[in-house]
Amino acid sequence: MSENAISIPEKPAVRPQDARFSSGPCKKYPGWQLSDLTTEHLGRSHRAKQPKQHIQSSIERSHALLGLPEDWKLGIVPGSDTGAFEMAMWSMLGQRPVDALVWDSFSGDWAKDLALLDLPALNVYEADYGELPELTQTNSNHDIVMVYNGTTSGVRVPDLDWIADDREGLVLCDSTSAAYAMPMDFSKLDVVTWSWQKVLGGEGAHGMLALSPRAVERLESFTPGHPLPKVFRLTKQQSLDAGIFSGSTINTPSLLAIADLHAALDWAESIGGREALWQRTQANFDCIDNWVQKTDWIDWLAENPAIRSPTSMCLQIADPAFNQLDKDTQQKAITRITGWLEEEGVALDIKNYRSAPAGFRIWGGATIETDDLAALTHWLDWAFARFTHEMNAG
Repeated sequence: MSENAISIPEKPAVRPQDARFSSGPCKKYPGWQLSDLTTEHLGRSHRAKQPKQHIQSSIERSHALLGLPEDWKLGIVPGSDTGAFEMAMWSMLGQRPVDALVWDSFSGDWAKDLALLDLPALNVYEADYGELPELTQTNSNHDIVMVYNGTTSGVRVPDLDWIADDREGLVLCDSTSAAYAMPMDFSKLDVVTWSWQKVLGGEGAHGMLALSPRAVERLESFTPGHPLPKVFRLTKQQSLDAGIFSGSTINTPSLLAIADLHAALDWAESIGGREALWQRTQANFDCIDNWVQKTDWIDWLAENPAIRSPTSMCLQIADPAFNQLDKDTQQKAITRITGWLEEEGVALDIKNYRSAPAGFRIWGGATIETDDLAALTHWLDWAFARFTHEMNAG
């Protein structure tokens, strides 16, 4: 290891006020309390008038906060973002060839499932962790399947200029780590999905499915060649199932989770809406980026600054001696380092995703406080210095 890393420094004096930096489920918004949640609808049928209105209101508020176009439909569906995206793929694809863009584990999963569908053709354009495939390979006459922000790779698309305005195909976008965290040009997209558990810090198990008029037209004019289970069906008698988008969810939703979503929306609106969410996320990214730029042992997994995610911030160790270790030893080292941080109560759940290169994945979404990230960087320095000391001593 580095010759100057010969002793363990003193533990930093300042600790993060909240050690939860998980990339999902993510930290609750500042000041969250269980006692603040509305409980009047618990134990009632979600089809009853007042609970249904409560569900519909959460949809309408989410639609407004995200800034979706007025003519887009938004609904709550089962299975978190995964369920929402699978529902879209299985219900809409098969009319045209599909171009799948893969640069993290979830987009890889979508490509695997696309191979199960009845498609005219499937083209998979893939890049390693930390990189993007060449986006202009896509064909505007094909349907496109993509993630906006690779949660497990720390890579996002820099823009959507490569998507044609006059495209014939649909663009299906998994935006679970992007929605509410960064501006999105919805004119370039047709299907957008996300979950509450990411940028808003909500509960898991439910997904959001947003459809453009072009997506609705596809649903009402095309019948896939593969069978659809009940939970995936978005139409009734070749018309959009309007109930899904007005509070009558396909399965029984958690009314406690709905109440929690309302509380998160209250918080987001109280701080200034989506622009404030974007600003908080960017401030968190800037904090980590400033530390990376002045610290020689750490670096971004994504070399290109334009594609670095401000939410799922993926870092790799740049120390030359560390990178001479085999991958298994590197991963064991990351496990030790993150274990020390957890023992100290300063960082939880920041180890790289299981299929990603060895390193750290730190959530920077809007519910995270920038001061906590600043404190975390000192503890990361301490933990790596401890690791290098022990390696040198051994």
